[in-house]
Amino acid sequence: MFLNANLTSALDRIAERAADVRRAFVPGAFPDSDDVAGNVSGQFTLDPLAVAAPPQTYFVVSDSDGNAAYTRDGSFRIENGALIDSSGHAVRGAITRAAAFGELRIDPVDEALGRATQPRIERDGTFAYTRRTIDPRSGIVTAQRVATGRVALARFPAATKLETHDGRTLTVPRDVLPHVGLPNEDSFEPLAPMRSESSHVDLDESLARLKAAYVAFDALAAAETVKGHFGKTAMDLLK
Repeated sequence: MFLNANLTSALDRIAERAADVRRAFVPGAFPDSDDVAGNVSGQFTLDPLAVAAPPQTYFVVSDSDGNAAYTRDGSFRIENGALIDSSGHAVRGAITRAAAFGELRIDPVDEALGRATQPRIERDGTFAYTRRTIDPRSGIVTAQRVATGRVALARFPAATKLETHDGRTLTVPRDVLPHVGLPNEDSFEPLAPMRSESSHVDLDESLARLKAAYVAFDALAAAETVKGHFGKTAMDLLK
């Protein structure tokens, strides 16, 4: 069956609704359609690198082009010594108070020697780990807390329209300047360690909208079939 503009549009709508259903299972994800937005909650997790941001704030990450992007998904992990989000973007923060915001990572020597253990993120955004060393002469093991920096947070002016292609990583218009600071200071609230934020998508509503999109497509396809049948009958009568 030839797909006309109406059928193509209906298929696109199905794809959009299906994408929102998938986003319902992604922590911190936002829906493509506002009519399936849901309430956000958080749940406890044993992951010490998982953290939830305060309301109306976002973590700052580096996108694939090295530009600043933003996310509510605090399901962080370590890869090659760098703190990254679930999309693989490097997490930005304050390495020292005097330095500009940069990408947070474990000390390269500690990473290479396997001395970095128990990585975690604390309430004030500190990305810390325990450095374990062994005295070669005495065999005594010592443990030292190492703070690599503090995770940054961003807040935007009211009514700022955030854009996203995957529901997880967000960008803002170039003319919007975010207020970037640190948790538990600079007017920002502390983080919630070992918490995973739920998706911003209502699963039940998104499933209902997806079903309605399929029904609409089926109705259009049936109408096109009937239309094609009558068209063929009319041509046969003219022969």
